[in-house]
Amino acid sequence: MMNRVILVGRITKDPEMKSTQSNIAVVSFTLAVNRQFKDQSGENQADFIQCVVWRKQAENLARFVKKGALLGIEGRIQTRNYEADNGTRYVTEVVCDSVQFLESKGDNTETTYQKDTDTADNDEFYETSKQLAAEEDLPF
Repeated sequence: MMNRVILVGRITKDPEMKSTQSNIAVVSFTLAVNRQFKDQSGENQADFIQCVVWRKQAENLARFVKKGALLGIEGRIQTRNYEADNGTRYVTEVVCDSVQFLESKGDNTETTYQKDTDTADNDEFYETSKQLAAEEDLPF
């Protein structure tokens, strides 16, 4: 059997670390992952995936990540249920084995775009790769 999930998205709010009774750090968060297509009105759509991370990675996430940060996660889907006042509640979430911070603290899209265009203007290999990509006889 296989149960692996890899997602890249933005965290929807600042993570808050909690501890279990045995003093194990845990952070639950929601990751907004864009869909590949747009809706009928041309708007981008996203799925909001519940995630949980444990121990040292939870501590790092709470310390270094803020709302809107781009994260890459790898983990597994887990389902659980519990009894509440209004009946049985079911939860499906991704238990993260690995969390990658895909932006540095100071990154934003404007500076990243500016860096890319500067590199493209001054890089002779960029022009060559652009020409190669335009050729129709590529083997793939």
